[in-house]
Order: sequence, then C-alpha cells, then structure tokens
Amino acid sequence: MIQLNLEFLLSVLLFFLPLIFFFIKTCSSYVGNKKSSSVSSKLPRVYPLVGSSLTIASNHERFSQWATELLQSSPNGNVLLHRPLGHLQLITTNPANVQHILKTQFYQYPKGNFFRDHLYDFLGDGVFNADGDNWKFQRQIASHEFNTKSLRKFVETVVEDELSGRLLPLLVEASAKNMVFDLQDILQRFAFDNICKIAFGFDPACLSPSFPQPVSEFAEAFEDATRISSARFNAILPPVWKLKRAFNIGSEKRLREAISTVREFATNLVRQKKRELEEKSSLETEDLLSRFVSSGHSDERFVTDIVISFIVAGRDTTSAALTWFFWLIANNPRVEEEILKEIKEKPESLDYDEVKHVVYIHASLCESMRFYPPVPHDTKFAVADNVLPDGTVVKKETGVTYIPYAMGRTEAIWGKDWPEFRPERWMEKEEISGKWKFLGKDPYTYPVFQAGPRICLGKDMAFLQMQRIVAGVMQKYRVVPAEKGFDPFFTSYLSAKMKGGFPVRVEERKDGRAVESASLINGD
Repeated sequence: MIQLNLEFLLSVLLFFLPLIFFFIKTCSSYVGNKKSSSVSSKLPRVYPLVGSSLTIASNHERFSQWATELLQSSPNGNVLLHRPLGHLQLITTNPANVQHILKTQFYQYPKGNFFRDHLYDFLGDGVFNADGDNWKFQRQIASHEFNTKSLRKFVETVVEDELSGRLLPLLVEASAKNMVFDLQDILQRFAFDNICKIAFGFDPACLSPSFPQPVSEFAEAFEDATRISSARFNAILPPVWKLKRAFNIGSEKRLREAISTVREFATNLVRQKKRELEEKSSLETEDLLSRFVSSGHSDERFVTDIVISFIVAGRDTTSAALTWFFWLIANNPRVEEEILKEIKEKPESLDYDEVKHVVYIHASLCESMRFYPPVPHDTKFAVADNVLPDGTVVKKETGVTYIPYAMGRTEAIWGKDWPEFRPERWMEKEEISGKWKFLGKDPYTYPVFQAGPRICLGKDMAFLQMQRIVAGVMQKYRVVPAEKGFDPFFTSYLSAKMKGGFPVRVEERKDGRAVESASLINGD
C-alpha cells in the first residue's frame, strides 16, 4: 500500500512538472544564449533551471535526426545545448574536434561520472563504463585476448554454426511459406546467441531454426536492462529516476529485477567456470570468460562486469547495422547486383583471410553505417577548461558529443552527393590489376567504431560476422520489405533501432537478379 502511494505521488509530480515548466516559459523573459542563437533559428530556447530540456525531451526518440538538423545549419559544425541545472552539452560534427577528444586530449575527456552514474547498476565497473587505471587495465586484458588467432577462429566457428544451423534453415521455412517476419528481431536473436557463446561459452538458443521463436528469460531481462538504463538519459530531471530507484517503483523496479536476473545468471556461469578450472587445471573452451578465468582473474564481480560489457557492445550493434543494410539494399538494386556479382566469384564460406577480399560487401556495409551507425552519438566530459581545435572554449564538466549519424550527412565531409548510397566511395582500383580494393576512411571522419585508445576491439570480428551473414543470405535469398514504400524510423537506446521492427518476406533467388527500386535515401 505504501509503495502504491509513493508511486502515485511520483506520478502526480511527473504530471505537474510540464505545467511548472510551462509557467516558467510564459512568465520568464529569459532567452539565454543570445549570442549562439544567431547561428541557427532552429536552436531551442533556454530557460532558467531546465535549460532546453523540454525541447530535447520532446525529440528524444529522434535525437539524432534533430541534432543533425541543428548541426547542418551551424556554420562551424557545433551547437551548444543547455541541460537542466546549468549543465552544458556541446554537439559537434567537426572531425578535428573528434580527434581532439578521442585521441589528442584523451585523458582530458573521459566518459565521466554522469555516464557512469546512469549505467553503473547495469554495467558496474565494466570496461565500457570505466575510466582511468581501471579502464586501462581491462583494456589491456581484453586487447590481448582479442588479438589471439584462437579467439578469431572460435568466433568464425560460432558465426558459421549459427548461420548454417539456425538462420538459413529459418529462411528456408519463411520462403516456402511466404511468411512475413521481423528481420530485426531475427538478427538480434542471431547476434545475442553469438555474443553469449563468444563471451560466456553459453548458448541461450534465442534463435530457433523454425517458427515460432522461443522466449528467453535471460534475453528479455537483458533487453529490459538495456532499454530502461538508456531511458535514464532522457529524464528531464535526473532526481525523478533516482527517487523511483530509491523507492523501488515503476520502471526502476523492473530494471532492478532485470539486472538481478542478468547478474545472477552471469555470476553462476563465472562460478561454474571457476569450478571447472579447479577440477581440470585448465579450460578447453575458447570463450572470453574461460580466457579471463584461466588467466588468473578470479574476482567474480570484476569478470562478470567486463563480460556483460562485451555482451552489451556486441548484442545490438551488428544486428542494427545489418537491419538497416538490408533495407538499403532492398531500395538500391544496382548495389544489390554488384554484391551478387562479387558473391558468385567467392567461395561459399568466408574465413578471415577471404573476408578482406570481399571488397564490395565491405564497402556497402561501411556506406550503410555511414547513414545508420549502430551507435549514433557518444559523449565525453571535460575534466578541466579546454579549447577545441576550431577555437571553441569548453568549460569544465561540459559534455562534448560527437554524432556519427550527423557526420555521415555532412556535405563538408562527404561532398554534395552525401545523400546517395554509393559504396564506390569506399573503393579504388589498383593500377596494375585493375581490381577494386577497399579504401578506408579517417576514423575521426568516420567514428562509427570510435577511435583513438577506445577504438572498438571487436571491429574485425564484427565485419566477419556481418560479411558472412550478407554473403550467406543474399546468395540464396532476396529480402523484400513486406510493406511497399516502407519508411522506417531510426531511433536509439544504447544502440540504434528500427522502431517497430523490419517486417519482410524472403524470396528464393532464381536468376540472381534484383528487382527494380529507388536508388537514393532520404535524410531521415
């Protein structure tokens, strides 16, 4: 009864907050940031206490698109946003600024306490929620493991087993029955199985080789923990979610339950690995958890935190990238034809040595992520007053956010043809052979995998997984949106999503040719 009353009181508070802010808006003549307002007429107005929070909150589902609109109107690629209680956030698309915060002044721009505070309940002290010596220690451990040939071979085997044993048989059934299914959901299940096998050596079997798909308590808890933790960042006033957490009510109650499920499951796996090591003196499995435990890292909390961080990193990123990739391919038949030509020239199974020669698929994936990066924005916090390369003064504790989503839509970076889906911008022809070779971009111009000391350790493995899936699926099937003219909505939690999923049919290829469709994407 007491808990219900507390939840009711908080609900009343949440109901009246917008009215309070409206009163402030109508009664106050404070405009704020008049100097910056000359940059763009689209800039949100700033009010006492709440800053521009109402405008930001109203755009939280389309923050990437909204920020892109602001930045495209900015002459220097920077926009200053005012958060509650005087906190500042500078958003930028300037590659020089990105290099400054991710590399040149790396230790002056950590993730900071704000990020850590919001995600600590879920990620603990894991590598993606850590700074300083703790981050450096975990990074060194993980970097060593990720660079071993045995782990790469293990990842290759895991991906191949999941593809041939589950995904392709599922597509056989879907094609035969002309079924409509959510491709995003299927790819998320595929990715979750993969990353759990790689991280824990555990197969949650979220993806079944036939319909209907199973329900996994662990997977559902992980999804809820990710979604609700991310939602904390969208709170107009942070004390609200902290109060809900303190009284264990509402979304924070579900978050606590979800995190408990995830951590209890993960901790049990850690204990099981430690028992196996005690009994056998060595672990034969190749997963990350086994490697960490075998290396002498026996602290349960430490190992659990770092492995959960890797699951967060690998769970939705590749599935998000592939979801948008298949939508773009469905709307760009010329690119589809080029991919099919390349697939016919390569062996059916692609290992690490062969993947680097699948140039057009690699380029197409990079071009897709230019438009729809799995992590559309990332923020670091200044530990002291600082000046960016473009002369912008950054005050202590200001958040500096670089936005790959907006950078991929910036004419100054990609040219006037930036709206065109053109994989060829990632390739060049060799002078002697005349064959195409992949042409990478500066990581600070294209920070989809971050850059500098925090650059994604799993980048190569992610491409292996994505390229193998693309080749395996497109070799046999054409992915067709179930709804003609389907216009998906890009949103994000900790990583990108296609809101409402991606309903598709798959058609078995007869002649290897693609259907006619549009060739450009819009800016949304």
